[in-house]
Amino acid sequence: MVAVDPTQDAPRTYGNWRRPTSPGLLGLGTLGTLLLFVALFIILISLMSGGLLAAFIAAVVSAGVILLLIVKNADGRSVLSRASNRIGWMSARSRGSHLYRSGPLGRTEWGTYQLPGVAAATRLSEHTDSYGRPFALVYTPISKTYAVVIGTEPDGASLVDPLQVDTWVADWGHWLANLSDEPGIEAASVTIETAPESGTRLRREVELNLDPDAPAFAQDMLREVVETYPAGSSTVKAFVSLTFSAVPRKGAPPRKPDEMARELAARLPGLTGNLQATGAGAAHPLSAQELCETIRVAYDPAAAVLIEEAHAQGEVPELSWPDVGPTAHQASWSDYRHDSATSVTWAMTQAPRGTVQSGVLARLLAPHRDIARKRVTLLYKPIDPARAAGLVEADLTAAQFRATATRKPQARDTLAVRAAASTAAEEAAGAGLVNFGLLVTATVVDPAAAAEAAAAIDNLSASARLRVRPVYGSQDSAFAMALPLGLVPSKHVAVPAEIRDRL
Repeated sequence: MVAVDPTQDAPRTYGNWRRPTSPGLLGLGTLGTLLLFVALFIILISLMSGGLLAAFIAAVVSAGVILLLIVKNADGRSVLSRASNRIGWMSARSRGSHLYRSGPLGRTEWGTYQLPGVAAATRLSEHTDSYGRPFALVYTPISKTYAVVIGTEPDGASLVDPLQVDTWVADWGHWLANLSDEPGIEAASVTIETAPESGTRLRREVELNLDPDAPAFAQDMLREVVETYPAGSSTVKAFVSLTFSAVPRKGAPPRKPDEMARELAARLPGLTGNLQATGAGAAHPLSAQELCETIRVAYDPAAAVLIEEAHAQGEVPELSWPDVGPTAHQASWSDYRHDSATSVTWAMTQAPRGTVQSGVLARLLAPHRDIARKRVTLLYKPIDPARAAGLVEADLTAAQFRATATRKPQARDTLAVRAAASTAAEEAAGAGLVNFGLLVTATVVDPAAAAEAAAAIDNLSASARLRVRPVYGSQDSAFAMALPLGLVPSKHVAVPAEIRDRL
């Protein structure tokens, strides 16, 4: 993030986000351009060996393949990408992998309620950091990563001086930049979840502090507040997930949970302490019980009231990791039905163009009356400083190549060169480089309300100057990626992101 306006009087703005690109011709990347030259070579060989007819057939086939890569929609997805997505969904549907049944009568051999899909293989353990605080450690064998989830209580920007908000944003930028210096860091995510308030905590607080000798009018007024205030109110929870690699060096075996916990126990106090300076409020690592309750409620929102009532009575609903998954789910092309709710997940396809102020996401993060539960997850992937310099220089080279490929470059290409040069200069001055994405999950109890929730997300994303699209064909996986589990999306795809960016 870059402060565009350094003056103190005018509102501070931020921008200069760059999508990773690679140099190429006709809007193609490096691999796409290489494929173009291979096609030309095949046409030439066909002409020399088979004549004009063979060359014509080769040219038609090659042009069709190249067009699959060149023709893109408004979200920047090519025809080949959309076709492969549709084929993958049809294959999953034919195998029945879009359906899930758990428990004693389910399909799982061990009769538990384990998590489905990409989170099915995750394992949970609990350890203690150097401050004596218990923390949950989530191990994902597929990606060989460990994740720690930190719970925060954001202060909010209401009645806060603008200078303090700018300081929080600057500290947040420094916190993200420092992540690239953390040994073994793979990714980070921030999840903001809004949900309806059941009123259980308010009722418990009033009952514990109500004076039986108080006037009857005061007691009646407090009881009326308990009954009426929770209607329409919401709770806001924030989680920060940090994902670390289980492999200490190339070729080494993955570390055991105890080994990884000993290393993270000494680092967690510093990470949580630095978070408080960003406006995140009191930060503490989530215990295994707290994380189990969070994931259980995400898949079955009806369980939230039962869990809150149990805590209000001083009881702890003991949950284990094999019990937090849904009883059943059904993933469709455009939505995801799980236990007592239906969810739709959107992914960001374009960051805000131009400059924005610090409160650009305020409406998107705030509770909405048409959405029962809303989860906004920001995904961050810190880039090692050793690789950052090469990446920004390669991006600058790609931007310059696109601008000089024609005699009359477009205005967008010229601005892209300036933005890439600014990024390269800031990285050379010591700034950190982070790739980021965004997922938005809207959950409704009544499936008929899904249309209203989708319309609300469209309006909220427009106010945040974001371009989002539903994650068609992968709603169940996107739902899991938006949870505070520390999953890294790039490690769960068939085609690596490096290859897709170069096509």
